[in-house]
Amino acid sequence: MTDIAAPAETSVRVERCDVCIVGAGIAGVNALFVASRYLSRSQKIILVDRRERSGGMWVDTYAYVRLHQPHGLFTAGNIEWTLGRDRSYLATKDEVLAHFEHCLEVVGQRVQVDEYFGWALESHEESDGIVRLTCTSSDGRVMVVETTQLIKAGGFGVVPNEPLELSSERVASVSPDFCDMRGDEMRASDTPVWIVGGGKTAMDTAHTLITEYPGREVNLVAGSGTFFSDRDRLFPVGGRRWWGGTPATHIFTELGRRFDGTNETDVAHWLRTTYGTWLTPTTGNYLLGLLSGSENKTIADGLNELIMDHVVDAVDRDGETDLVFRSGSAKTIQPGSWIVNCTGYILRGDPPPPYEPYVSDSGAIISLQPRSATFHLTSYMGYFLTHLLFLDKLREVPLYELDALDLRKKSNAALPYVLGTLAVHNLSLVVDSIPSRALLDCGIDLDRWYPLPRRMIATTRFLLTHRRGRAHLRHTLDTVRTRFDVRCGPLGP
Repeated sequence: MTDIAAPAETSVRVERCDVCIVGAGIAGVNALFVASRYLSRSQKIILVDRRERSGGMWVDTYAYVRLHQPHGLFTAGNIEWTLGRDRSYLATKDEVLAHFEHCLEVVGQRVQVDEYFGWALESHEESDGIVRLTCTSSDGRVMVVETTQLIKAGGFGVVPNEPLELSSERVASVSPDFCDMRGDEMRASDTPVWIVGGGKTAMDTAHTLITEYPGREVNLVAGSGTFFSDRDRLFPVGGRRWWGGTPATHIFTELGRRFDGTNETDVAHWLRTTYGTWLTPTTGNYLLGLLSGSENKTIADGLNELIMDHVVDAVDRDGETDLVFRSGSAKTIQPGSWIVNCTGYILRGDPPPPYEPYVSDSGAIISLQPRSATFHLTSYMGYFLTHLLFLDKLREVPLYELDALDLRKKSNAALPYVLGTLAVHNLSLVVDSIPSRALLDCGIDLDRWYPLPRRMIATTRFLLTHRRGRAHLRHTLDTVRTRFDVRCGPLGP
C-alpha cells in the first residue's frame, strides 16, 4: 500500500497508509495499541513524531524524574512491563523510555508500523475521504502522508522549563530540565538552593537534593501550596491490597457525586483530608499528582526554610542579593545561591494551541489535546476515543469536551474537579459503547492495582450505577460552562 513515487520536480516523498498517528507519547502509543486491534496484518500505520524517539514529554523531562504511580499502570493497552521489579516500583526516566520502545515492538508484531521520528506535522487537509498531511524532517525534507484516518496525539504539548530570568548576577538560575540536580556542577557547589514551585517537579527536586546532599541548605518557595493524592492510600502494598486503600473508580465516582460545579472549595477539602498528603500550610493547587507519606516527611524534615509566596525576581542591591516576592516582601540570600525553576508546565498553553474538536465533522480525524479534553488524562483519550473511532461511534456518542486551558486561566481551583467530573461522565457513555474486552485490556486503569476480586466488585458497582448519575454530572458540567463561560459540552450537530 506504500507509494514512494513523488514528482521529480518537487522531490516530495509521498506515503500512504490506513491510519496515521502524530505523536508517540503516552496518548499516541495507546491510540497505536487500539488501532492495531482493529487492523489486519496487511494494513499499515504510520507513526510520526517531532522527537527522535518515542516517549513524548518523557524524552525532554528532567533526568531524575520517576513515575508517580506503580510502573505497571503506565503502559499502552495491556502491554506488560519486562522490568522484573516489584509491582510498586516507580520506574526511572530511562526505564520508562525503554518501555515505550517495548510497546512499539509489541504492536509491530501485530500490524505494520512505519516510524518517522524527527518529523513534524506542518499542516493537513481533508477531501474526498482522504486526509493529506504535510510533514517536515529535522533536516528540512518534506513528506506527504495520505491516510483515511488521522489521530493527532499532541497531548498536553509539554515543553521543558527554562531557567527564570533574574536581574541578579550573583545567583545561578537553572531549571531541572537543563541542569541535573545530581550532576557535577551542583555536586561541586555547597551554596544554598532555592526551589521555586510547589508541585510535583518541586517535590522531586527537593527530595533529590535532600537525599543526595545530606546537610545542604535546601529551601522552597511554594507559591500558594499544593496537595497531592497520597500514593500509600491509593496503592497499598502487600496484603493491604486485599483490604486497604480505595480503588480510583470509587474516588472519581464520589468526586462526581459531590461536585456540583460551584463547590470546589468543599470538594477540595474532602479530597485532601480523605485521600491527600501535603507539605505546605496552605494548599491552593491540586492537579492529580501523587506523593507518598514517606517522601513528604523526607522533604519536610530536610527543608531549611519554606516560604509561601511567589518569586518575582532576584536583585543585587547595596552589596546584598535579595529574592523579591509577589507580596512585596524580600529575602536576603547568600550570593552564589541556586534558583531552580520548578514552576508548573502542565496545561500552561502559552501560547495556547488552536481549538480543534476532538473529532472532525467527517469522523476521520481525532485530536487529543486539552483544548477539547474528553478525559482527565490524554492516555485515556488515546485509548477510548480510538476505540470509538474504529467502531464508527465517535460522533454519535454525546461526549462532553472541555477547554481545559481556558478553564485553568479562569479557575485553577475548579479545574481538577471539573476534569474528574468530565472523566466520569464520558466513561459512563463509553462503557455502553465499546466491547467489554476493551475495558479488560485497558492497562492504564488504576483499579488494576488491586486483586481481581476487589477490582471486579468496583467495576460491577460502577456498571450497575453509572447511568443513574449522568443527569447530575451533565448538570454540573453545564453549570461550569455557564459560570466560567468556557467550552464545556457536547459537540454541535
